[in-house]
Amino acid sequence: MRPTASSQPQRPPPPEGAPFVLIEKGVHGLTLHALNAEARAAGLWRGQAHADACAMLPHLVSAPAEQDRDLVALKRLALWAERFSPSVAIDTLAPGFEGLFLDMTGGAHLFGGEAALLANLRGRLARAGIPAHVAMADTPAAAWALARFSGEAERVARAGGLREALSDLPVEGLRLEAKALALLKKFGLKSIGDLYDLPRAGLARRFRGEIGFRVVERLDQALGFTPEPLDPERPAPSYRVWTPFAEPVIDMAGVGVHLPALAEALCGQLSRDGRGARRLRLTGFRVDGRVTLIEAALSAPAATPAHLIRLLREKGLEKLDLGFGIDALMLSAEKAEALDARQMEMDEAADLAPPQALAALIDRLQARLGESVVRRPSFRESWVPERSEAWTLAGPQAPAPPERDDARLRPILLFEAPEPVQTLAELPDGVPARFIWRRAARRVVKAEGPERLGAEWWALGARPQRTRDYYRVEDENGRRYWLYREGLYGREDADRAPSWWIAGVFA
Repeated sequence: MRPTASSQPQRPPPPEGAPFVLIEKGVHGLTLHALNAEARAAGLWRGQAHADACAMLPHLVSAPAEQDRDLVALKRLALWAERFSPSVAIDTLAPGFEGLFLDMTGGAHLFGGEAALLANLRGRLARAGIPAHVAMADTPAAAWALARFSGEAERVARAGGLREALSDLPVEGLRLEAKALALLKKFGLKSIGDLYDLPRAGLARRFRGEIGFRVVERLDQALGFTPEPLDPERPAPSYRVWTPFAEPVIDMAGVGVHLPALAEALCGQLSRDGRGARRLRLTGFRVDGRVTLIEAALSAPAATPAHLIRLLREKGLEKLDLGFGIDALMLSAEKAEALDARQMEMDEAADLAPPQALAALIDRLQARLGESVVRRPSFRESWVPERSEAWTLAGPQAPAPPERDDARLRPILLFEAPEPVQTLAELPDGVPARFIWRRAARRVVKAEGPERLGAEWWALGARPQRTRDYYRVEDENGRRYWLYREGLYGREDADRAPSWWIAGVFA
C-alpha cells in the first residue's frame, strides 16, 4: 500500500544492516517491543530490558514504539484485505504477534485454490513492503500457530489434518501467557503434540486455577473441539455479492459492464428472503491497496435490479476513484428490510405501480440532490400551530394525520414562525379594527373568534409561554388571515403587554 500524508513527523529509517529495536515502557523500565532481523540474530528478544540489550550491543539503534499508530495501520490493512474476504478480524491477543484473520469459507476457489490464494495474498503484501507469513487451516487458532511457528512463509493444513499439522509446533503456538508457558515447559511439555495424550480433566487439575482451563481451552480451539468466534473489523452486510477481476478494471465503462450482473445477483439474494435493500454500497478494491466506494439510500425497500442500477448511476459512478484500476468489485445491501406483499399487474411489461414509482422517484431525487434535501411535511402532536408540523425525510407513504376530535378550520399557508403585526382595536380584548403587516395597512371587515389555546406546560422552555386567542379575519379586499393575541390584559405577565401576531393566511 502506498504511504499516505500525515501531520506527524515520519521516523527516519534505521541505518542499513544495523540492529534496530522499538522500545516501550514496562513495569521495571524500558523493554524491547519489536526487533528487526539483525537484532534477533544478535541474541536479543522481545521483552528484554533495554539496558541489558544496550550492554550486549552498544551500537544498538532504538526508537519509541507508537502502538496507537500501529493499530491504525493494522485496521487499514484489514480494510485492504476485504478484497479477499468480506469478514476480516484484527488479532491483537498476543502482543508482538499482531495479525489478521480472514474467513475464507467457500471462497478460496475464487482465487484458484488455497495455495494460490496464499501466494496471491503474500505477494501483494510483499509488493507493498509488508513482509508476512500466511497460513490456512480449519480453525483460526491452528492458522495462527502455523503462520508464526511452522517456519514456512506459506502453509496450508490439509482438511481434517490439524493434529498432524500442529503436533511438532512449540506450545507458544497456543497463544498462552508467559506463566502458563513456563509451567508447561517445567513439566517437559514443549510441543503441542505432547498435550494430545494427556486427559483434559487431568491437564486442567495439574495446573489448577485459570491457567489449567486456559491451556485446555486453547488446545481445543486449535483442534476445532471448541468454537472461536471472530469479531470482524467491519461487520459484513447480510446481503452482498462481489466479483474479482483477472486484470484490473481501469475505467467506468468496465464497472458498468459488471454492475448489472452484481445487481441481479444481489436482488436474487434479497428476493429469496422476501427483503429489499434500504442502503446500497458499491465498493471497488484498488490495486494500490485503497478502497473506493459510493453509497445510496432508498426511501422504501427495493429488490429490482434496474432500479438499483439507476440509483447508483444517479448517485454518480464517476465518484469512484479507480486510481490505477480495481481488481475486485462488491455490491452490498448495508441495510435491508422486509418487502410488503402487493398485487402487481398481470402484464409483465406494465410499469411500476404508483407507490413503487413514487419510491423510485424519491430515491433518484435523493441520489442526485442529497438525502437530507428531499423532504415532506409531517404532523406532530402539538396544540401550538407552528409546532404541529415538521419537515421529515421523504418516503413513499405519507404520514397519517393525528386523530382530532374536532374539525377546526386552519389556514392553507401556515407560517413556520409567526410574524408580528401592529394593531388598532376598539376594545383591548376585542378584534382589531385595523392592522399593519409587512408595511401594508389592512382594515378588518369581518372577524370570527376567539379560539383560545393555552400554554403547553409540559413543553415549557426558558421563556414562559402565554395564552393565545386566535381570530379568523377578512379585510376589505376579501383576503383572510389568522391572527392571534399572545397574552391577556391584566391577568398574566402584568409587566409585559400582550402582542399581536399573524400565524397564516387562508385561500
